Amino acid sequence: MTSGADTLRRVAPGAVDALDAVVGALWAAAAASGTTAIVALAAERSAGLLGLDPLRPTGRHATVAGWDGDVGTVLDFATQCTLDVASVTDEQRAGFLAATGPLAAELAAALWVVDVLPRTRAALDALFGDGSWPDPTADDVPGGLWGALDGVVRVVPALDALDPVTSELVRLRGARQHDCRLCRSLRSRSALRAGATDEDFAAVDHYAESDLSPLARASLALVDAMVWTPGHLDPAVVSALQAAATPAQQVEVVLDVTRNALNKVAVALAADAAHVEDGVEIYDIEPDGSLVYGLDPD
Repeated sequence: MTSGADTLRRVAPGAVDALDAVVGALWAAAAASGTTAIVALAAERSAGLLGLDPLRPTGRHATVAGWDGDVGTVLDFATQCTLDVASVTDEQRAGFLAATGPLAAELAAALWVVDVLPRTRAALDALFGDGSWPDPTADDVPGGLWGALDGVVRVVPALDALDPVTSELVRLRGARQHDCRLCRSLRSRSALRAGATDEDFAAVDHYAESDLSPLARASLALVDAMVWTPGHLDPAVVSALQAAATPAQQVEVVLDVTRNALNKVAVALAADAAHVEDGVEIYDIEPDGSLVYGLDPD
């Protein structure tokens, strides 16, 4: 019997290592900054709101000391980021920044991890079967938590089971749901070269009734499910993706949604301004996973 964890390890072992590094670095960074308690509380809050299993500190980081900061303000910010990051108010944002001070960037990243990774695990379990998710054994990650997140950003684009057009449509749907100004303004040169059209991009907003491929429609439905109802994935959404996609493609859709959801940090902190005032900007992903902007579409 397979499981989400087993299939992920079989299909994308590099992604497993990258995600494990994120979880390990999360609790190592929290312990070093004295924020384990608030991160653990946010993990319980986020998962509880979504009906998911929370991430919890383990091993030598399992002892949770108190936090002398403004717990209520941070949890209010975390709650809004979990439920609808596009609706974070200026007041909530300012309160979070004031409460966390120099720890704001690290805590914003930590809140993202405890919000998004349980969604990833739940989606994979729904697609491939429930199973245990082993605790990471290493937390000595170069660059700490942000360095570990950069590892995810770089390893996921190296997967090649999905075609560039479907991957770009998945990215755009997530951008629409999180209302990331930068992400909404971008178009992939690889997708354009693979035949993506303006009509395809526009169809993202009404994909269920569109002429997009069954794979694209099923993938976009999973995007919505992971964003809005990750703890209660519609069996019809799951079965549609299983019917339209290979296991490797299913895994890649889930990981694409996970990687793309890093835009939640930028949106939450109002750091998501587009590079262009009008129209769209062409980007591409280099072999090392880095992004290049301002390209010619051809």
